[in-house]
Amino acid sequence: MQESESPGPRVHNLTERERQVLEAVVRTYVDTAEPAGSRTVSRRHGLGVSPATVRNTMSDLEDKGYLFHPHTSAGRIPTDMAYRFFVDQVIRPTDLSEAERERIQQELEGAGHSAVERMVRRATRALSVLSYELGLAVAPRLEDAVLEKLDLIQVSSDKVLLVATIRSGFVRTVYVDLPGEVPSDTLVTLAMLLNERLAGLTLSELRSSLPQRLRDASPGDDPAGELLNIFMQSGAELFDWSGTDAGHVHLGQTSVLAAQPEFTSGERLKSLIELTERRDLLASALGSREHGGGLSITIGGEHESEMLTDFTLVTAEYRAGGMKGVIGVIGPTRMPYEKVVAIVDYTSRMVSDLLSP
Repeated sequence: MQESESPGPRVHNLTERERQVLEAVVRTYVDTAEPAGSRTVSRRHGLGVSPATVRNTMSDLEDKGYLFHPHTSAGRIPTDMAYRFFVDQVIRPTDLSEAERERIQQELEGAGHSAVERMVRRATRALSVLSYELGLAVAPRLEDAVLEKLDLIQVSSDKVLLVATIRSGFVRTVYVDLPGEVPSDTLVTLAMLLNERLAGLTLSELRSSLPQRLRDASPGDDPAGELLNIFMQSGAELFDWSGTDAGHVHLGQTSVLAAQPEFTSGERLKSLIELTERRDLLASALGSREHGGGLSITIGGEHESEMLTDFTLVTAEYRAGGMKGVIGVIGPTRMPYEKVVAIVDYTSRMVSDLLSP
């Protein structure tokens, strides 16, 4: 399993007993969604010390900022710092069950091998169902997308449909206005010339160098030459797809996350609904993450946006040809981190494998 990437190095100056008790409190709260009391922690985890000792240790951990003591309860709740300790120091590799792996594989393989956006949507659904968090993903940005082929289809006497197929399954269409009627065999000749000169280039290379790559081309007749000039003059616009849904956030089943105990109150449920409506915020959060070949886990107050301070975001990169996207889950900070990390890691690797050329 890949190791998680935390936002920065942290020093946890805890005694061995404090580490054991803190792990026990985190696991108890994650399992029960109830503030953890010393007797419950002692009974559930067999720490080999009395409840009084556990209670004193929990008090010390509260003083150090790892636990929070709700006024209405004798138990304690982990803080963001406690979850960060748990993620950095405690979580152990967890294997998914055969049924869980098969569920992910069936969901993804149903998308077909190169349909990136369909694959991403299915992956978010599988993540939601298996993790009980909200699956989310962003399709790769097309800046590094590689053009596979171009087709020119005449749709009227003065309009051509440019169909661009991008390696890894993206297809984009652009209408091109013609100076006059162009014979169909001229379109075939021009399409062959364009593919010879442009196929295999990235979109950024096309936008920056298309005129130079076509300048000495000789299509052989006047209509083709006129149309070639249109491509030379409009290349930057034709291949500027920054307004497409690449980079758009796809979400899984919100109802799965809404069933979590954290969202039983109307106010918390409202905040969840507002978050799912802020796709621009989620897109920004996903797009700015650094993975370094591993997973990235951001907890509560570590997020830049206040709207995310009650949530944990666990993500990994996936690859589609030369492009990279981000996939993962978002949920309350009370999260079964070991299981979620295993699910996100496995899903991201499956997506990359299925989208590999």
